[in-house]
Amino acid sequence: MTTSPTHPLTATVTAVHRIGDSAPHSAFTDLVRHAGSWFCAFREARTHLSDDGVIRVLTSDDGRSWRSAAEVRWAGVDLRDPHFVPRPDGRLQILAAAATGETSKTFQTVTWISADGYDWGDPTPVGEAGVWVWRAAWHDDAMYGVGYATRDPRFARLYRSADGVDLEPWVPTLFEGGYPNESGLVFDPDGTAFCLLRRDGDDACAQLGRSVPPYRDWAWTDLGVQVGGPTLLRLPDGRLLAGVRLLDGEVRTAICAVDPERGGLTELVALPSGGDTSYPGLVWHDGLLWVSYYSSHEGRTCVYLAEVSLT
Repeated sequence: MTTSPTHPLTATVTAVHRIGDSAPHSAFTDLVRHAGSWFCAFREARTHLSDDGVIRVLTSDDGRSWRSAAEVRWAGVDLRDPHFVPRPDGRLQILAAAATGETSKTFQTVTWISADGYDWGDPTPVGEAGVWVWRAAWHDDAMYGVGYATRDPRFARLYRSADGVDLEPWVPTLFEGGYPNESGLVFDPDGTAFCLLRRDGDDACAQLGRSVPPYRDWAWTDLGVQVGGPTLLRLPDGRLLAGVRLLDGEVRTAICAVDPERGGLTELVALPSGGDTSYPGLVWHDGLLWVSYYSSHEGRTCVYLAEVSLT
């Protein structure tokens, strides 16, 4: 069970660095520590919806000075929303979407696996065409990922894989109604799984899902707030954090506390952000929360890295 310490969390942004600004539009980030180094992945393109997306992977030894580790491209394909999946075999995996088509885009989830974070090789299609596997995480000997249908009928689906490549539909209809789509997924040490699920359409309130092994049955709680680009992180003391875009008033990227017992999402701190923004990656390291995200609050859409102190 997730622990519930008696004192509430408070959060303070202690530093923000712009780390990705070489393209007209740099966005849709994720962050990971691998082999003692930082890696940040994001999409570079002309615009938010242009068809020329490539994946940029940056690396850093200290989180301050960044350099390019790789540029992952696929001729004629718009690569979107890369997400890291640390693997139990010590390698690093990226899941992303390959979008093709001019007037009516089609989406195929693709993956790359790297031993060092620099050499990614060629993409491998995974899952089912038209079901975008957004994020994934390993627990015990299997990888689980939540995908969503990019065409009607809209639904979310849970996949399971023994190797991170061959994705088996595990819960064919994980959620439907209100256009479920992007998600964050974490596991407690006791095996309890949590899923933070974005919804759009007429009923756009986010949902928090909870399940125990074998993850066939899920209980869902309506959080009463609309979010974008969700991700989840479990702190060492068991508390859950979410990184999201909040749309209640001024659009911003925020760090929130998640209360799975009461079904609450509480904003702790807003990062310097606005306009076209969100899609954060979260890492807890050396007693700080490190957050990659993108924003257009300074004009051009760029990628930032924030350090957040939690007390």
